[in-house]
Amino acid sequence: MQGSTVNSCNNGTGHHRVKIISRRVVVPDPPPTLTSSAPETIHLTPWDLRMLSLDYIQKGVLLSKPDHHYHDAAAPLVVVDHLASALARALTRFHPFAGRLVAIDERDGDGKTTISVALRCTGEGAELVHAAAPGVTAADIAGALYIPRDVVASLFPLNGLVSAEAADRDGGSRRAPLLAAQVTELADAVFVAVSLNHAVGDGTTFWHFFNTWSDLSRQSSGGAHGDDEHHHHPPLSVLERWFHDACLVPVRLPFARLELAVRRCDDDHPPLHECFFHFSAESVRKLKARANAEAHSSSSTTTRSPPSSSPPCKPFSRTYGERVKGVPAAGYVGNAVVPCKVWSTAGEVTAGLGAAARLLNRAVASFVDDEDDAMVRSSVTRWAREPRLAYNAEMLTVAAVGTGSSPRFDVYGNDFGWGKPFAVRSGPGNMMDGNTSVFEGRGGGGAMALEVCLAPDTLERLVADGEFMDAVTVP
Repeated sequence: MQGSTVNSCNNGTGHHRVKIISRRVVVPDPPPTLTSSAPETIHLTPWDLRMLSLDYIQKGVLLSKPDHHYHDAAAPLVVVDHLASALARALTRFHPFAGRLVAIDERDGDGKTTISVALRCTGEGAELVHAAAPGVTAADIAGALYIPRDVVASLFPLNGLVSAEAADRDGGSRRAPLLAAQVTELADAVFVAVSLNHAVGDGTTFWHFFNTWSDLSRQSSGGAHGDDEHHHHPPLSVLERWFHDACLVPVRLPFARLELAVRRCDDDHPPLHECFFHFSAESVRKLKARANAEAHSSSSTTTRSPPSSSPPCKPFSRTYGERVKGVPAAGYVGNAVVPCKVWSTAGEVTAGLGAAARLLNRAVASFVDDEDDAMVRSSVTRWAREPRLAYNAEMLTVAAVGTGSSPRFDVYGNDFGWGKPFAVRSGPGNMMDGNTSVFEGRGGGGAMALEVCLAPDTLERLVADGEFMDAVTVP
C-alpha cells in the first residue's frame, strides 16, 4: 500500500461542504501470484464491452461512527488506515481491479482501423479517498423521503466518468483507476462508497467485491458482534473471462478511437429528483398477493404521462436470476447481465398491478425458456458483426421505466467491524429519468427498497398518491 498525499479540495456549498483530506493509491497486498513477469492481459467479452459507454457503478453504505476508535485527534486516520489495509487484501483477491484498461489498435481484413479493449493486470492500484463533511448528518442522507442529490453525489469518487474514458492507448500513462473508494466522516456517521468501472463488472461483481472488503475489515478488527455466522461470506473469485466458442478473441470494435464510443446526454433538461421508498416484508407480501389476484390498482405506473402517439416500453434489466448460460454460477468477476425488455401499451400498464406483473413475468419466463446454446451463439455472432454499446439515452425514454440492481445483493451485511449499515445510496452515475434501483430492505425477511429517479413533477405526483404511499415505510 503506497503512502497518502494531502489534497485540499471542496465539493458542495455551505454547511454541506465535503473536504477531501487525502488521497492514496492502494495496491494488492500481498501481491497476487502471477504465472509470468509480464502483465496479465484479460480480453473483455461482448457483455463487458457493451458497458464501456456507461458510467461507473456507484453504491455506498451509511454506517454509525466507530466511537471506540475516536478517542483522540488521530483516530479517524487510524480507521481509514484499517480500511485501506483491508482494501489492499481485497484487491489481492480481485487483482484485475488494480489494473488498467487499454485500447489496442487492430486492422481488419480490409485494412480499416478497429480497436480491441483489454484489461491489463498491471497492479497500479485503486484509489482511496478520505473526506470529511462535519456539517452533514446521517439524517441529512437517510432521514427524509427525498434524497439530497447534491450532498450524496459528493460522497462518491470518479463522478461523471464514463467507463470507456478509463482506457488509454496501449502504453499510455494517464489511465483512470478501475476502482475507487471514498470514506467520508459525517457529523455522526461514516459513509463508505465504491465506484467500479462498468466494463469490468456488473452489480453482482460489485457487491461481491464490497462484501469481500467488509468481511476482511471485520475479521481483522475482531468486530464479529456475536452474529458473524449470519453474514453471507462471498464466494471465491473466478477471474477468468468466459467466452462462447462462437466469439472471436479479442473482440474488435468498429471505432478508430474509443472516444467515439462515448456519447454524453445534453444538459438541456430539467433536474431530476430522487426518492428512497422502503417496503416492509409485510407490505411486499400484500403487494404480491394483490398482483397474484390481479387486483386492478397500480399507482406507480400511472404517474407518468407518455405521448399518446407512442406506446410506452418498460425495460427490465435482469441483473439477477439466471445469468448468461455457461458463466460460472458463483464468484464470476465480469459482466453477465442479459437485458430483458417488456413492451406494452399505456392501457396495459395502467390496467392494474396484476396486469403489469403478468407482463413482466411472462417476458422473463419466456426469456429463461429460450436461453439455450443456439440463442446465445446467435446473439454473440450478431453482436460481433454489429457491436452495439449500451447508452442511457437510448435505454430510457419519456415513456420508459428501467429496473436495475437486485434485492438479492447483500447490502446490509457489510459490517466493516463496528456494525452493519443502516442505509444504502447510489452515486450520480447512470441516473436518468425513469431509473429505479432495487435493494433489499432493512431488516431482511423479504423487505425491499426502491431508489427512484424521476422528473420533479412526476415524482411529486407519485409521492402525493395516497394508495402508493400507504405501502411505503416513511423514514
